[in-house]
Amino acid sequence: MNVRNDHCYYHGTVRGAEDSSVVLSTCSGLSGMIALNHSAVYMIEPLANHSVSQGHAVYRAESLKIPMSTCNQHYGGENRTDKLSELVEGIALAGHGTREKRDVSRNMKYVELMVVADHAEFLKHDRDLNKTKTKLLEAANYVDKYYKALNIRVALIQLEIWNDGDKISITENPYKTLEAFLTWRRKQLRQLPNDNAQLITGLSFHGTTIGLAPLKAMCSEYQSGGVNSDHSVNAVGVAATMAHEMGHNFGMNHDSDHCCKALAEDGGCIMAAATGHPFPRVFNPCNQEDLKRYLSSGGGKCLFNLPNTRVMYGGHRCGNGYLEEGEECDCGDVEECSSPCCNANNCTLKAGAECAHGVCCENCKLKSSGVLCRSSSGSCDLPEYCDGKSESCPANFYLMDGSPCAHGQAYCYTGMCSTLKQQCLSLWGKDARAAPDLCFIKVNEAGDAYGNCGKNSTGEYRKCTERDAKCGKIQCLSAAEKPIGANAVAIDTTIEYNKQKVRCRGTHVYRPSKEEEFVGDTLDPGLVMTGTKCGDNAICFGGECRNASFLQADKCSAKCHGHGMCNNNRNCHCDPGWAPPNCDQAGNGGSQDSGPVQPESNLLVLLVLLPVVLFLGLGMLFLYWCYKRKLHSLKDVAHHPHQITVSVPTSSDSKTPSSGHANPTFQLNKTNTDKMTANQQANSVGTPRSRNSSVRPVVKPPPVPAYAPQQKSPPFSAPSSSSYPSSSVAPKPRPNPPSRPPPPRPVTKPNQIAQRLETDFPPWSLFVTALILKTSASFQKPLGLYTLNIHSRTPFFVRSLPACTRMHPVLGETLPILLSSEVVEAGLYGEE
Repeated sequence: MNVRNDHCYYHGTVRGAEDSSVVLSTCSGLSGMIALNHSAVYMIEPLANHSVSQGHAVYRAESLKIPMSTCNQHYGGENRTDKLSELVEGIALAGHGTREKRDVSRNMKYVELMVVADHAEFLKHDRDLNKTKTKLLEAANYVDKYYKALNIRVALIQLEIWNDGDKISITENPYKTLEAFLTWRRKQLRQLPNDNAQLITGLSFHGTTIGLAPLKAMCSEYQSGGVNSDHSVNAVGVAATMAHEMGHNFGMNHDSDHCCKALAEDGGCIMAAATGHPFPRVFNPCNQEDLKRYLSSGGGKCLFNLPNTRVMYGGHRCGNGYLEEGEECDCGDVEECSSPCCNANNCTLKAGAECAHGVCCENCKLKSSGVLCRSSSGSCDLPEYCDGKSESCPANFYLMDGSPCAHGQAYCYTGMCSTLKQQCLSLWGKDARAAPDLCFIKVNEAGDAYGNCGKNSTGEYRKCTERDAKCGKIQCLSAAEKPIGANAVAIDTTIEYNKQKVRCRGTHVYRPSKEEEFVGDTLDPGLVMTGTKCGDNAICFGGECRNASFLQADKCSAKCHGHGMCNNNRNCHCDPGWAPPNCDQAGNGGSQDSGPVQPESNLLVLLVLLPVVLFLGLGMLFLYWCYKRKLHSLKDVAHHPHQITVSVPTSSDSKTPSSGHANPTFQLNKTNTDKMTANQQANSVGTPRSRNSSVRPVVKPPPVPAYAPQQKSPPFSAPSSSSYPSSSVAPKPRPNPPSRPPPPRPVTKPNQIAQRLETDFPPWSLFVTALILKTSASFQKPLGLYTLNIHSRTPFFVRSLPACTRMHPVLGETLPILLSSEVVEAGLYGEE
């Protein structure tokens, strides 16, 4: 039956005592624990059948009679003889000398816990429903106290006592009992939603086992839970076991020797492998690191929403840190409240405040609708947004189990995208990877401790079929000497694969004692994790490779019209541009669960891009201004052309156009009246001259032979010079020379032309990018007495920049050319 109770459970400290901690129940007298320091821990409980009301017994925690129990794990820690009795004194450390705040902060996480007591537990308490209920409520209060040190609140929302008989088969076999309980829990989730469920049984399990739970299963629909044997009269004993098994659900391994710093006589650590006297006390840094890794990998997605306070046990009370019906805020008790927005004495908001807690509250004001309040933490997680009405971010939603991830190479399961490679990296470290499939088949067909597909209901190892082999003990390839676990050893198997020897590497955690085949308190973490892909459309589940369709992710996502995927609430989470609920209409994306996604969310992107656009715009305006300024300078220079002089021999059959080159920027004077010495001529290269300046070199005519009857007219008019006075006597004709081949025509190499161009170009030519003549173009441009013929099969470039200078040969001839800025503008494009 389901039971309720008013609020009568408290956490606190002893006034004036540092490092003190108190966990009390006032439901029927005073019952609980008072820790003055690390070693002075006292228990208090009402005296049974005492004639005087308010009679209580107070005794040291060491006096608790708790049977010796072991809780061994197959890896991650040595089989320790730490005693369960270490737990109570550990609560003193959990306080850390100050009262713990109960404010709802962005770092706080919440477990909505369901506790079930079987019929044997009811019988153990003399068929007294109230006694059974009181003990379990006290145990839940202890568990909440332990986990507060990790910024986790454990809120009991369901308490069920099977006083009329068990609803499942419960035996002394912890594996069979766990399997039956988790199956029952899943069937009840719709009617009794919870994040985690723990069964408390009055039976004792085989051997020394007092509990069993899956590893890294918190929030899982199928595996989030555990079974616990009630082995102590005091509630703190079963609380220690519950906290331990929930720790495995949180991904915590058993403590190795270097982890727990608390002395056994002062208490111990909650995650010790073995338990006994007095009882465990704290979570240590190793446990915190395990928890951090689990959460950062995507685990525990259900922990970020506030619990349903309407069904939470303990009753409504201002100051308990939970925002309950009728309260505007709750920042804890008056002495521990530090909120500037909340009145701690009556749980009301201060004047002008709209809110007091939560990530959607900033400076006592609600954030706007559509503001991102929780970004996705991985490929299987989904973002959430403020709704503008609540100070709390919506519950953390993730892709439905069985949704594809890692580009189709894996499946999402409980918000995590698990692959064989990731698991090998966690076991072996850097560069580890999954072994070939043949390794899984050969090793796991043995059905022993080193190769199996888990255990059956009787606790015996199961042989793997070929189909299930990749869901058994994981096999990796690694060059590491040993696995990462402190007590883990490598189990190597050599096989022949593709005509090569391959070393398949598995892991096993040994016990130093003779009891190797014991019943541990967790499912073997050396097995491939549930939710890992084991084939096409196949997923590992319970040591079997099953068709992924049983998770129905594809069936659910079909209603999203190809524009979204189902979340864990089986609602469509739409892609950007599509609107929920069915992603068949235009919208902003998101889901009914994640909060509204508003266009305002793009404002931040615009604010970031706007300065960049403005900067680029200003830069372009500056470059345009520079271009116009330089262009104006080039036009000014156009009236003062610059000379490039290249001397070449000419052919006698060259024709002399009367009007020069058709392009006015290329000019060649027919006469030269300047008087120029050889030095002046040499120094004239690169010197600005007027358009009418003579640019021809002065050539002295050869002597006239006496026998020459005549002489042809020179191709040029002889320049006037003082060195060559005019003669009134006509020169005698020069005879034709003897027949002989003409001298070879000098070849001007392109690099020589380029060198002259680089030398002769003025500074303004640095702004010239290129003079391009189209490919396969043919040009005939009259240049004074000459015709320039160019047949270019490749692009023809003339560039003045030294690093880019390139010149195509001009059929062996170069001409005296005047280059002005108009040439640059015209680009020397001719007719094809």
